[in-house]
Amino acid sequence: MYFVTPRQLIFPGDIVATADSKVEGPVYLDNGKYRSLVVGLVEFRDDGVVIVPLEGVYRPKKGDLVVGYVTDVLATGWEVDVRSFMPAYLPVSEALHKHVDLETTPLTTFLNIGDVVVAKVKDVDLTDEYPIVLTLKEERVGKVESGTVVEIAPVKVPRVIGKKGSMLNTLMELGCDIMVGQNGRIWARCKDPRDEVFLASLIKKIETESHVMGLTDRIKAEIENYKKTRQQAAV
Repeated sequence: MYFVTPRQLIFPGDIVATADSKVEGPVYLDNGKYRSLVVGLVEFRDDGVVIVPLEGVYRPKKGDLVVGYVTDVLATGWEVDVRSFMPAYLPVSEALHKHVDLETTPLTTFLNIGDVVVAKVKDVDLTDEYPIVLTLKEERVGKVESGTVVEIAPVKVPRVIGKKGSMLNTLMELGCDIMVGQNGRIWARCKDPRDEVFLASLIKKIETESHVMGLTDRIKAEIENYKKTRQQAAV
């Protein structure tokens, strides 16, 4: 038995369902009932309920796409901030596609402190000195040379993507390249810098209003209005 409705906003301690129900997400059992551990949003999926947290930190998983900032140049790679519990490590072997003599070629030739990279999480092993290992040997990853990076709460990433990519597809109607990192950093590059500023405002709006019904349609309407205004100004 469920005590919640689709898209309902719930708070820690709120009753979600009885113990015989299928519930996923941050919940706990209390006298035969599931209660929420977090501020979250209720979603009904398949034959159960999922509690989607509206606040929290990024927990890396193998295969995640992330956007990171290089924070240090090491002897055999780079330290990268991915907004997690520890810095990530990008080894030379996972960054370059050819052999490099590290005695004669400084690593700053390729990546330096402050550079932005779109990367994949290759491995997560808490027993290693660097638990999070990144790779650039995947499609559509590498050093970011231009564009804008927008930061949102990592738990809001699914809302920016939307069901079956609906929200992301809507944002793509601006004609920009967009890469959504699971760590809550979103990289975008548009032909016109003004479009990047507008896109960033939409992403922040999605973060703020992630619990609001009909948000995708409202974002779509804002994009159509923006494009129409731009067209009229160009005449």
